[in-house]
Amino acid sequence: MSKQPTPAKELTIWEDAQKMIEKARRDGVETVWDRFAQQQPGCKFCELGLTCKNCNMGPCRISLKENGKMQRGVCGADGDVIVARNFGRFVAGGAAGHSDHGRDLIEVLEAIIEGRAPDYKITDEKKLRTVAAELGISTEGRETIPIAEDLVEACFADFGSRKKELGFVCRVPEVRQEIWRKYKVMPRGVDREIAEMMHRTHMGCDNDAVSTMLHSAKTALADGWGGSMIGTELSDIIFGVPTPAKSQVNLGVIKVDMVNVLVHGHNPVVSEMVLAAARDPQMLAQAKKAGAAGINIGGLCCTGNELLGRQGIPMAGNHLMTELAIVTGAVEAVVVDYQCIMPSMVQVAACYHTKFITTADKARFTGATHISFNTATAAQQASEIIEMAIEAYAVRDQSRVEIPVAPVDVVTGFSNEALLNMLGGSLDPLLDAIKDGSIRGVVAIVGCNNPKFQHDSQNVGLAKELIKRDILVLATGCITTAAGKAGLLVPEGSEMAGPGLKKICSALHIPPVLHFGSCVDNSRVIHLCGLIANALGVDISDLPVWGASPEWYSEKAVAIGLYCVASGIPVHIGTPPQITGSKLVTDIALNGLEELFGAAFLVEPDYAQAAEKMDERIIAKRLALGLSA
Repeated sequence: MSKQPTPAKELTIWEDAQKMIEKARRDGVETVWDRFAQQQPGCKFCELGLTCKNCNMGPCRISLKENGKMQRGVCGADGDVIVARNFGRFVAGGAAGHSDHGRDLIEVLEAIIEGRAPDYKITDEKKLRTVAAELGISTEGRETIPIAEDLVEACFADFGSRKKELGFVCRVPEVRQEIWRKYKVMPRGVDREIAEMMHRTHMGCDNDAVSTMLHSAKTALADGWGGSMIGTELSDIIFGVPTPAKSQVNLGVIKVDMVNVLVHGHNPVVSEMVLAAARDPQMLAQAKKAGAAGINIGGLCCTGNELLGRQGIPMAGNHLMTELAIVTGAVEAVVVDYQCIMPSMVQVAACYHTKFITTADKARFTGATHISFNTATAAQQASEIIEMAIEAYAVRDQSRVEIPVAPVDVVTGFSNEALLNMLGGSLDPLLDAIKDGSIRGVVAIVGCNNPKFQHDSQNVGLAKELIKRDILVLATGCITTAAGKAGLLVPEGSEMAGPGLKKICSALHIPPVLHFGSCVDNSRVIHLCGLIANALGVDISDLPVWGASPEWYSEKAVAIGLYCVASGIPVHIGTPPQITGSKLVTDIALNGLEELFGAAFLVEPDYAQAAEKMDERIIAKRLALGLSA
């Protein structure tokens, strides 16, 4: 007898997802939950991090049994070394992803300066000048382009091998910088640290687990205060700093009577042009000629977050919703750039009339339609993409269309600049609210979904528990859609908050959970912590703050978590990375990092217990600062 599939209500907390899972089953479409079930039970050696395939004498695996015969790999590496190696490469992968995103933005800014990107421009000259000045570039009495040229050179230099410290280290409190220098984890160059991580983990190199873990921290810091921060700041300069605006989320943003194009991935370079093309009168005329009421752009994952924050474009869903968006039968095209894009989307799109279009040469998908996106011809290529979507609309099978719910309103688009503007240009009102206990602490919840959990149950559960305790939540990445669907991204959501946070939200007319951008924008969070620490004359580790990623899955999430911890921000995660096969490495992550950096990881799969433990630390930090608990 074949096993009955798990009821949709047990897989996700959302009505729109539940209905589309059921529709996918009726339509014979395989989803991420089906494949997760097929993979069970998983490999225990892999789960523990005790497998190694770094050379061809292996692959090797290590036994945890005291009298086991597999205590060392063929080369002689023990379990501690193998686990640390694997973790280091995992961090390097995540740091490479977000940092390469940052490099792409440098290249776009350079193309703008050189006149090779006619469809792009410097949108925020004020931010250009502010960032340049921070990095020691002269701005007084100078024209915009020469300043931008110097900024490009400074950012490119942060990827190289000749510097002793990254440029944005200037934003880090001096006491924290001294800790990094003491333990030799001061990041020098983004590419340098990633390359050295790969070198260290080659057979015959770093065979000391503690040493490898320290360089993992250094690699992560190069991402957070280097590649990711560059990506965020240059995106703001090119496309504009996010400002609060109203929008909508969930699968209800997909419209029955419109040409629906969903943008997915992480880099706004493509999606901004697709949006501009969709607003072109010629494209709108073509859509109406095909029988559509117009062209509707919606977002998925972090590319969606980029457009949501800057342009107010609605979000259809997060990571585990991406296949289900296509299952509505009303999506004409999914346009992707890179990262967090499930290869299965090609097959799901093929079950409907949906065009799956890739645009990045570094992220090609077998079976997709590939358009090698070029900043020199961006507007033309974006128009071609919209035309393909219009053509697909003409062959849509309306009998297969099902939009499961109505959209939910949200207020999104916060940034450090927007926050300061809202506070009257100074951090003092925020600091006063923290001092008097109206805001007892701040927690950044970072996106990601993982089918190991009921979809979004931990993300939403943790956010609700925290705001009840008067703890302000900043949301980045895939939790954005979840928080929006839960009613936490509107000022009215403060009704779910504690009395202090509710008072602040009411006074400023803001939600209790602030949308702070895409996952690369966690650089905004560490920057904000640096600003607060400097204003108070303390280290970041002295602040009543946390990071959290309850449903994390990606290498990037671990890189983010580690650069937060190394910066002095403790991080809660719902499941451990693949390190538990080594007691030494696990103890470093949970305890040893606290001794070095004043912060460590908390692994807790239950959001309520996690909130309690996080609050205990917030109380301790408040008392240490001389504040009431």
